[in-house]
Amino acid sequence: MNLNNLIDSLASYLPPAMRWAGSVARRMRNFNIAIEGKHSGSSNTDALTLADLTVQELLVGALRDGDPLFRQCQIEAEETTGDLARFARDSEYTLALDPIDGTKQYRDKTGNGYSIILTLRSRQTVHFTLVFVPESGPFGSWVQVAGDRILCGPDDPSRTAIDVLHSVKPRPLSSISRSKKIYVIGFQTQDPAKAELVSRAGLEGVAADNCPGCLYELMANGAYAGSLIHSPNVYDYPAGLHLARVCRGDSLWAHNQQPVNFDKLWMDERANMLRLPGIIATSPDRSILKTLCTLARDWNPVRYAE
Repeated sequence: MNLNNLIDSLASYLPPAMRWAGSVARRMRNFNIAIEGKHSGSSNTDALTLADLTVQELLVGALRDGDPLFRQCQIEAEETTGDLARFARDSEYTLALDPIDGTKQYRDKTGNGYSIILTLRSRQTVHFTLVFVPESGPFGSWVQVAGDRILCGPDDPSRTAIDVLHSVKPRPLSSISRSKKIYVIGFQTQDPAKAELVSRAGLEGVAADNCPGCLYELMANGAYAGSLIHSPNVYDYPAGLHLARVCRGDSLWAHNQQPVNFDKLWMDERANMLRLPGIIATSPDRSILKTLCTLARDWNPVRYAE
């Protein structure tokens, strides 16, 4: 499969469908759509709504009916809805979909940073990222990462989604972060305490519940310098890895400071999610990566401490 052709097709087919999905999510948010489904003990992980299921159904259908190349990829989606069986069981490339990242704030109406995320990855790294944040600004906003270009800007529904993205000026690629803010999540009830330890190390730790927007938009525009995540899932985390590596930074396992790959995934049965093991630090700034890895090197790598 030709990777460049695959990326070009995703960049052409997905933005319109993602914009439609964002409109559906905005509309459904006006209703009581919370449902039961996950029981990991983390409120951020366990939040689930009919919007998650509906948006995923729409986007999986768009991928199924788009370029035939898409069906030659594996697909990993956070929920179980959609015609997932139409995609390859084994492939060099994997499409990962998070229909609503930030479901808890979406459901509880505590913020507008929820987003829709699709990434394309191989075993070693991420090759394409598209994020739509439906309620960032008047009409939503985009983040797209492909090649060595990061696009980040507002949507404009008076033009096609493709035209909007083509008109966005690429962000400068800097490996030195002006921000010290680090998003901290995955430590169960200890997120605030771990964020405080990040701050004591000379950075500015922000627990997930205190983050004002979409992490990947905040990383793309330089407002956040990265993340420290315990056993991140494969549906949204790869977007951060991609942003960091395009800016000549990285995403590293804290215990050994080795670059993350996707060889060692595990199924979190409590949350019904595929995850990477251990604690992972991500930043475009390698001095920040060193600080985070040194800090978290000896922290418990087991997500659920019994």
